[in-house]
Amino acid sequence: MRIVVDANVPAARECFAPLGEVIAVPGREIDAAAVREADALVVRSITRVDEALVAGSRLRFVGTCTIGTDHVDRAALAARDIGFASAPGCNAEAVVDYVLASLATLAERQGFGLTERRVGIVGVGNVGGRLRARLEALGIECLACDPPRVEAESIEAEGGAGFHELDALIDACDVLCLHTPLVREGPHATRHLLDARRIAELAPGTILLNAGRGDCLDGQALRSRLSGQDDITAVLDVWEREPAIDAALCDLAEIATPHIAGHSRDGKLRGTHAVYQALAHRFGLPVRLTMEDLSPPPPLPSLTLDEGLSVDEALRLCMRAVYDVRRDHDALHRERRRQGMAAGFDDCRARYPLRREFSTLTVALRPAAEALAGPLSAAGFRVAVGSEG
Repeated sequence: MRIVVDANVPAARECFAPLGEVIAVPGREIDAAAVREADALVVRSITRVDEALVAGSRLRFVGTCTIGTDHVDRAALAARDIGFASAPGCNAEAVVDYVLASLATLAERQGFGLTERRVGIVGVGNVGGRLRARLEALGIECLACDPPRVEAESIEAEGGAGFHELDALIDACDVLCLHTPLVREGPHATRHLLDARRIAELAPGTILLNAGRGDCLDGQALRSRLSGQDDITAVLDVWEREPAIDAALCDLAEIATPHIAGHSRDGKLRGTHAVYQALAHRFGLPVRLTMEDLSPPPPLPSLTLDEGLSVDEALRLCMRAVYDVRRDHDALHRERRRQGMAAGFDDCRARYPLRREFSTLTVALRPAAEALAGPLSAAGFRVAVGSEG
């Protein structure tokens, strides 16, 4: 069996080499010629999988190591009886880490406490649902918007979830986080969900964070608001027209990163492992590798805290010990200056130093710091209380 794999899929050879011949190709170079003689294709979000790509191939399986699937024409695959799998939820924890790290950084820069802000979450799926749970555990008030879930029959079984209209979130929230898939048509289309009207209605002081899909936000309208009034804050990880993103908007964003919110080593490995399992099942092959086989130990397994830190200080310290979002902001601007926007954006992603997730760090608390246990655990860290070490 011949398996074409995006060259940036981690642990690809460990997972797929036991199943067949692995051919690694950069994601943007995967074309019809590259897959013509392949039996299976494993991609990430930068490769468009459509009729033009798969026509004339012998493909029997396509897998994407991502949560999102809007880069895959599933109807084209089904018409050719090509099996398909994605990795829903694989990097959701990493995206939540990114949001918390960004909010903690802004809280420090702008001088507010995390619990002083009301957060509106647009899209309460794998990412938004986990974000809501962690924020509420931290004592941060949240409002949620997810019209498709309101219509779902399962909502009654959940006892109601207190969903609100998007315009209500815009009116009531200090922070607006977008975590929706890209849906171009239909009653719940999300392309330019935050359009010029809604961006104009954001109250001064609002923090707007998009770690969902770039096209869900009207970038031109946001650029006009930021360059004109300069009274809201933007945190942008996803962009329209990646990788040739709007340089002016990038300059205006307080935190600008190159679509890496979900790029943790743990999340990437989950995605690879999920597609490995699906591919093996598709071809009737045994699944022998586990996530434990793939996951290396974290470079910083633990740290110890004593008295003297406020909750927000302790959260920032522990978050940055695992992941500092400022590194990725600085890298994008540095590589843009060196290589140009599109090449710099892609290079940041291709050479990204995969981070670990908050859950890989155990925070040992000496007795005088035991009050930090609740907030640190809520943020996603492992906590050991009463350490004298």
